[in-house]
Amino acid sequence: MNWPGMLSLLMIGLALTWHNGRADEGEDMRKARDRMVKEIELDVITTADHIGRPRLNREVMKVIGEVPRHEFVPEHNRDAAYVNRPLPIGYGQTISQPYIVALMTDLLAVSRDAKVLEVGAGSGYQAAILSRLVKEVHSIEIIPELARECRARLQRLGYGNVTVHEGDGYYGLEAEAPFDAIVVTAAAAYIPPPLVRQLKPGGRMVIPVGAQFAVQYLMLVEKTALGEISTRNVLPVQFVPLTGQRE
Repeated sequence: MNWPGMLSLLMIGLALTWHNGRADEGEDMRKARDRMVKEIELDVITTADHIGRPRLNREVMKVIGEVPRHEFVPEHNRDAAYVNRPLPIGYGQTISQPYIVALMTDLLAVSRDAKVLEVGAGSGYQAAILSRLVKEVHSIEIIPELARECRARLQRLGYGNVTVHEGDGYYGLEAEAPFDAIVVTAAAAYIPPPLVRQLKPGGRMVIPVGAQFAVQYLMLVEKTALGEISTRNVLPVQFVPLTGQRE
């Protein structure tokens, strides 16, 4: 996903060799990720007035610089895997812009023992980032084919603390609730009440809110220890819509 005006269009060549079905990364790949991290840091500085700080959590940025984003994009798009912009992953969906992934992860302010819900698994990149920072990740994907592909990919890459569920993320995952944090990777017209209920007191939710062809805002939702809800618009964004049947 993209914040208007924040896209960097640098195309980076990737050098891959394969061993036991996984990418053996060379110096070019590491340099590509390093460049991507630097671009994210520049975007953070540019949007500091919106997000309220000039830099993101150091551990979040470390993980962003380590997780192989090229594994989470279609093979024909791998030459653009480390460009700081969203990319199509099929089925009308996208993998989010790295800057947005980093920002949303930072806003969650998760601890190592946290249990996190992700709505919209996509290709699994956001879940992979979270898995390196928390104890347990549950990710819901409404498109069956994407859910199966995501599950297989995360298992192959060794992200063992992520469970991918097939279903309508609007309703959350009651069987696993409550969650210390919830991240939604598709835009909702309003904050889904089931997700608010499944957020643990003291927890945070990050969700894009707004219609598909209207202004959307990345929103931070916080639940106090007493269950009171506060919200804050962070910055304008552009996400694919949250789909599914609504009662």
